[in-house]
Amino acid sequence: MSGNVVNDPVVRIFDTTLRDGEQSPGASMNVEEKLLIARQLEKLGVDVIEAGFAASSDGDFESVERVSKEVKRPRVVSLARAQEGDIKRALKAVEHAKHPGIHIFIATSDIHMKHKLRMSRNEVLDAAVWAVSHAKKHIDYIEFSAEDASRSEWDFLVQIFGEVIRAGAKTLNIPDTTGYAIPTEFGSLVRYLVDKTEGSDRVIWSAHCHNDLGLAVANSLAAVANGARQVECTINGIGERAGNTSLEEVVMVIKTRKDLFSVETNVVTEQIYPTSRVLSQITGIAIPINKPIVGDNAFAHETRIHQDGVLKQKLTYEIMTPESIGIPGNRLVMGKHWGRHAFDERLKELGFSLNKVDMNRAFLRFKELADKKKEIFAEEILRLPEQPDRYELLYLNVNSSSSAIPSAPVKMRVDGQERMDHATGDGIVDACYKVIAKITGSRLHLVRYSVKAITGGADAQGEVSCLIEDGGIKVSGQGAHTDIIMASALAYINALNKLEYRKHYRQMVERQGP
Repeated sequence: MSGNVVNDPVVRIFDTTLRDGEQSPGASMNVEEKLLIARQLEKLGVDVIEAGFAASSDGDFESVERVSKEVKRPRVVSLARAQEGDIKRALKAVEHAKHPGIHIFIATSDIHMKHKLRMSRNEVLDAAVWAVSHAKKHIDYIEFSAEDASRSEWDFLVQIFGEVIRAGAKTLNIPDTTGYAIPTEFGSLVRYLVDKTEGSDRVIWSAHCHNDLGLAVANSLAAVANGARQVECTINGIGERAGNTSLEEVVMVIKTRKDLFSVETNVVTEQIYPTSRVLSQITGIAIPINKPIVGDNAFAHETRIHQDGVLKQKLTYEIMTPESIGIPGNRLVMGKHWGRHAFDERLKELGFSLNKVDMNRAFLRFKELADKKKEIFAEEILRLPEQPDRYELLYLNVNSSSSAIPSAPVKMRVDGQERMDHATGDGIVDACYKVIAKITGSRLHLVRYSVKAITGGADAQGEVSCLIEDGGIKVSGQGAHTDIIMASALAYINALNKLEYRKHYRQMVERQGP
């Protein structure tokens, strides 16, 4: 690293979807799902993947380790507190990465130091310097974060950042942990730190903003305008509380308004839409139709005046094109005449690892779907390559009328054995869910249920997403089918299978011990 990094024309994109984003309620992913996202992030062109918090659980450790082995171009980092145990665990998790890194953090605001850490400023300073110095003995790339920086005393930040630079940190992160800052204030903070911190021209300054006041993207851009050359963000802006900085929004603002920012990113913008959809499919968190960049209405023009203008010249009402974020490629239509090779290639384009997916099973399911509808879209293909599950739906019939109580007979395969039962409910979906719970012996709480269409046309597939809770464990399930009741049943069973995976993993960890 040489020259003044603040004047670097490239803004690095640090993606924390797999760590901070997964902390969004109901967004938990298993290891295979995280690998799928990581592969897609690599195709997207992000510079850094924060794969998890290795010390927080054995599951997170495995995720970081597997992602480290899987991706080759991005840097892979693990989060760690300024504690020896965390650092040791993080270093172990990323040791196989081609470009490994560690992200060390400690709180620096008076409120956090007093009530959470119960440490003085000097103690926090000593802990930060020790942690970075200790990690530097084992790894070259270290990022340091001053948690709750936006509510910290500015000169204390200058002091602690200067010391960790001397200790070997290469990236300094300024988090707006609670989403408290406003753009003018946050931009001034970044400029102050860049100007006042000794050695600031030798490091990358980074911004990590939360969206509690709806200002995460604006604050991140204010940071870039004042010298930050890394933005920490998530796909679709998912994350704790109101979420994180939205990757797609920051990237497209920088690309669209290069006249103002005079910087660029390494992101392959044509992969934005596919990545957004893959994450939504995996987590079950729907993308609002009016969400900038990736929402269904982002490029829709309803009024005749707008339609007329766009037909004559797209720039009249479109400041960017659907093609620039990858919509045409992702909406490539497939049908029953597609062959095996073309199907395999399409799955590869969507980010699936051919050596880990039962391609024969997925192709057969594709053919079954193709017999039911003329056109199949990429969003539907994402659901095909699934691993064998404990629960499988074999038969569903529903009976409902204005003069009868809704009822549903269902046949399922549970642990290889066929079981059939029926139940009644307040509605058709309620009846389906009750009989599925009866067959599987589940006692669950349905937290959330939503329905949307994922493709157009009279034979469109409906997508159902549900969030269930059992013993403090929340998992989401997704189902897609031309019959919305069938989609509802598939979503519920998908959630049950994910829950079984989580329970099995927890039991395995408990048997092995700490």
